[in-house]
Order: sequence, then structure tokens, then C-alpha cells
Amino acid sequence: MKKYMVVETFKPTCWALARGRFEQKGRLLPTGLNYLGSWSNRDRRLCYQLMETAQPKLFTLWFSWWDDLVEFDLVPLD
Repeated sequence: MKKYMVVETFKPTCWALARGRFEQKGRLLPTGLNYLGSWSNRDRRLCYQLMETAQPKLFTLWFSWWDDLVEFDLVPLD
């Protein structure tokens, strides 16, 4: 499986909304997309997630469930 860094930028005033959705529903990951770890910056504007998958197209599905609150950058890792 290949590893990826996902950089999430929360849309203005959306951090608390995203946190609430996460607390209610979890990460909403499709089967085959695996969460390895995450951390955020101090002002809660950015979150970095280390993920792995053999099916990178799953990111498109996952991003669609959060794109009302978050903008995503996907970085493949070697």
C-alpha cells in the first residue's frame, strides 16, 4: 500500500463544524482507505493526516463527504 499526506485546510469558521461531524460520525473513511495518524497546527486552521491505500481513487469519495467544510491537498509519499 502507498502512503499519502492529506493536508486539510478548514474553511473560515468551519473548524468547530468539522469537529462536531467527526465526533458524531467519525472520519467517514471508505473501506480500503486507512488512517495512520494526524496532527493540527496551533490555530486549528490546518490538519495533517497520514493515510495509506492501494486505491487512491478512494480519496475522491472521502473528500466529497467533507468538502463543504474543508479544502484538501493530497501528497503522495515515497
